Amino acid sequence: MLQSKQPAVLVLADGHVFHGFSFGKLGIATGEICFNTGMTGYQEVFTDPSYTGQVLIMNNVHVGNYGVKDIDVESSSVKIRGLIARNLEEQFSRIMANGDLNAYLVSNNIVAIEGIDTRALVAHIRTKGAMNCIISSSILEVNQLTQMLESVPNMDGLELASTVSTTEEYELGDPSSNVKVAVLDFGVKQHILQCLVDRGAHIKVHPAKTPISRLKEFNPNGFFISNGPGDPAAMPYAVETVKEILKEQKPVFGICLGHQLLALANDIPTFKMHHGHRGLNHPVKNIITGQCEITTQNHGFGVDPVAVRNNPNIEITHVNLNDDSIEGIRLKDRPAFSVQYHPESTPGPHDSRYLFDRFIEMMK
Repeated sequence: MLQSKQPAVLVLADGHVFHGFSFGKLGIATGEICFNTGMTGYQEVFTDPSYTGQVLIMNNVHVGNYGVKDIDVESSSVKIRGLIARNLEEQFSRIMANGDLNAYLVSNNIVAIEGIDTRALVAHIRTKGAMNCIISSSILEVNQLTQMLESVPNMDGLELASTVSTTEEYELGDPSSNVKVAVLDFGVKQHILQCLVDRGAHIKVHPAKTPISRLKEFNPNGFFISNGPGDPAAMPYAVETVKEILKEQKPVFGICLGHQLLALANDIPTFKMHHGHRGLNHPVKNIITGQCEITTQNHGFGVDPVAVRNNPNIEITHVNLNDDSIEGIRLKDRPAFSVQYHPESTPGPHDSRYLFDRFIEMMK
């Protein structure tokens, strides 16, 4: 905990107020509140583009205790809007760290609050559901903050993927590889790309609104539909592109938002979840093998389980063992599959990285 004890306040859309102390940048942050259950990997979590527009509760008691390191990132900057924690530590134990978390948050303009009973707060969110919130260390008047909070847009219906997608095409991997993957970037994590490169793929990453004609110019062996933030139902441009990709009859792999877009492209609706799945300890059953995988997850939307089960062209491959939500599907009439969770698993266990191997084998 910081020694300065600068006061800060957290106000939820349902009227609940929490008082704590400032960390990171002084100021105001707004967004949808959500929580992550992981005990490690906070820097990778903070830089995950899928967290764009969200204020994050880290449920572990201590955050920042091993500092920050330049390579422990999933994008070029911190993507969360704000941070809530029980204890944010200035002192860190890792010799290889480049610095402390407070300085890192300040340099990335992230407003944070500590000294909050995060377990009580998470229990409240699990009961009441995701909602907007505001953190402030510059204005402490609750009525004024409540009025400001009313103007914050809801995540339901919000299109964010195009705001975090690359603006320029770029390539990774060995150009002489006989496995070429066209990546449609809606907020792709760097370790997803690395998992493809590590398996010998030559990949070209394209902006979110790239048309199918441009994707085909790379002459890919397969297409990857990335993760990303926001409401998939607010992305008709992406759904149409995925439909066009499926017409190519080439292997298609989607992760998280890519999973939801593949479902929408097959007339399966998506929905806003009560409070989402975020963390690195979610049990998922592989229906095909009967085995359980411990998975890393980060999503606030899901695919309609009734519509999936009633679609004769869709086979369910994975289900969540906590709530029976749909975690994986594949098409019966073409080589396309997707999962709701994150098999690249940074942070998290590597139980599901076989999915990248499967994708590479399909293209070969």
